[in-house]
Amino acid sequence: MLLAIVTSPGFEDVQRLFFSWEHFSEAFPDVLRGFWLDVKLFVAVEIVVLVLGLAVALARLARSPALTPLRLGAAVYTDVFRGLPTILVVFLIGFGVPALGFGFVPDDVVVLGAIALALSYGAYVAEVYRAGIASVHPSQRSAARALGLTQPQAMRFVILPQAVRRVVPPLLNDFISLQKDVALVSILGPLEAFRQAQVYASLKFNFTPLLAAALLYLCVTIPLSRIVDHLQAKSERERAAGGAV
Repeated sequence: MLLAIVTSPGFEDVQRLFFSWEHFSEAFPDVLRGFWLDVKLFVAVEIVVLVLGLAVALARLARSPALTPLRLGAAVYTDVFRGLPTILVVFLIGFGVPALGFGFVPDDVVVLGAIALALSYGAYVAEVYRAGIASVHPSQRSAARALGLTQPQAMRFVILPQAVRRVVPPLLNDFISLQKDVALVSILGPLEAFRQAQVYASLKFNFTPLLAAALLYLCVTIPLSRIVDHLQAKSERERAAGGAV
């Protein structure tokens, strides 16, 4: 495969357009500064998504008749934001919300992009949490109630700790996707890594800065992938040990 690429008729043009060390070294500082914005966005959105997803999951699992509107609202939120492409959510919120003209609505495109990502990924993470909570055997809840814990206490001290441990690998998978989708905020105009690379490429007619941005994303996503593999292998060993007992 590599030999076919190297010996292809257009390889010299590809090398000049995508693998120019001169353009790489010139553009890298700006792309790196843009990537720092990506990292800050990723961390902020991740924290919001963890809290939002858990709240939505608990709302969907509520069984009290008085909480029916809350449960239905959580279900609608999950269905809508899981059904919409993330880039469409970013576009609609980034350009649509400021057009409403409300004085209390932020007009910072970075904040609006973060809100859009949080709403989109909150729906996915809510379902991950819900699956984890549902996977805990009902006997755990019954045992907690038998010990005198209230329903909220049983959820907080018995069910949730077990559920969260089980869903860490899929949560990390979602956050790997989030780290990549942070680049979608570039459609609103912020100079994050992808946008910086695009600007340089359009000015110099060379696509090497896009490769620089790709390498920076890989520096984050590959370690996260290895952590997911490690946690999944650890979970399988624990299940095997439990089955052996």
